[in-house]
Amino acid sequence: MFRKFVSAAFAAGLTLTAGPAMAEGLAGAPAPFDKGGVRIAVVSFLGSGDWLQAFEAGVKRQAEALGIEANVSQARNDINTQRELIQQAINLGVDGIVINNGQPEALKDVAQAALDAGIKVVAYDVNLDNPKIPQIEQSDADMARLVLEQAVKEQGEAFEGGVVYVAGFAPLDRRYAVWKSFTQKYPGIKEVASWGVVNDTVAASVADQTKAVLRANPNLSVVFTPWDEFARGVKLAIDELGLGETVKIYGIDISTSDIQAIIEPGSPWVATAATNAAVVGEVSVRALSLDIAGQFPGRSVLIQPTLVTRADLVDNGIGTIEQLQEKFPAFRDSDAAKAAWIPAPAR
Repeated sequence: MFRKFVSAAFAAGLTLTAGPAMAEGLAGAPAPFDKGGVRIAVVSFLGSGDWLQAFEAGVKRQAEALGIEANVSQARNDINTQRELIQQAINLGVDGIVINNGQPEALKDVAQAALDAGIKVVAYDVNLDNPKIPQIEQSDADMARLVLEQAVKEQGEAFEGGVVYVAGFAPLDRRYAVWKSFTQKYPGIKEVASWGVVNDTVAASVADQTKAVLRANPNLSVVFTPWDEFARGVKLAIDELGLGETVKIYGIDISTSDIQAIIEPGSPWVATAATNAAVVGEVSVRALSLDIAGQFPGRSVLIQPTLVTRADLVDNGIGTIEQLQEKFPAFRDSDAAKAAWIPAPAR
């Protein structure tokens, strides 16, 4: 049976990341985990980037701890591909599906089709507006608030700012809403430009856009980047134009390569607010497992963010995510979607 499923999964474009499912099950766990053989699919809208790699590493760790056979796939920013991958997971008869990012209106019907087939679904950073689908959330509003409060603290209550933003993605929409609220709270903060793109070369494309924006707006001094791939692109542009002393980046999300970019001498990227992407992956698997076991984790499963400044990293000699976890314990783990029967992942 395992060989048959793996062959079908590869034919469908899914990639086996953790398994096989434990035949003996977990002692003391509720059904079906007590018998073993649980299979899930993790379908991501994105197709690249450090964040996704860390997320998938967290998925793998927690799935292995639970003895789950987990198959991951990436739609590479193509919503039709994401729909097809979810449908393929339904056809394979998995026990549960994690939907990671995407466009809500394009996914609601296929997510409902999974529920109709008796498959549990959880969603991360895409609001499917379904009472039966738990939403794994980073508290986008808190992340944006933390980093924008830092911007006001460092840059004052009056500056010309820009935001990299693409509408239609739930986390970006929520983060952008906080940016707009800050421009209302502080009338001296002027949004002079908004730009952005989501494709397979986000950083390079955003860099090209940013150079044009900065040339057209010489007084722009703050850029809010509600995704680290956006921040990478903006930093490339600022570095190329030699504007690191006058234009500062306030971002969201973090990875080892982000940390390396932030701690560079004279880096314009001075603060970010983030949760640990690997922890998000772990929580997503735990929440789905609870649902599969008949222990609904709730409509909202919230993971609290942490503010990380360039000074924090430099002063503490932090150069990797692992070092960040050592120095910032709150970044290492989350209590979200935990249960006594769910083993902790190996770290």
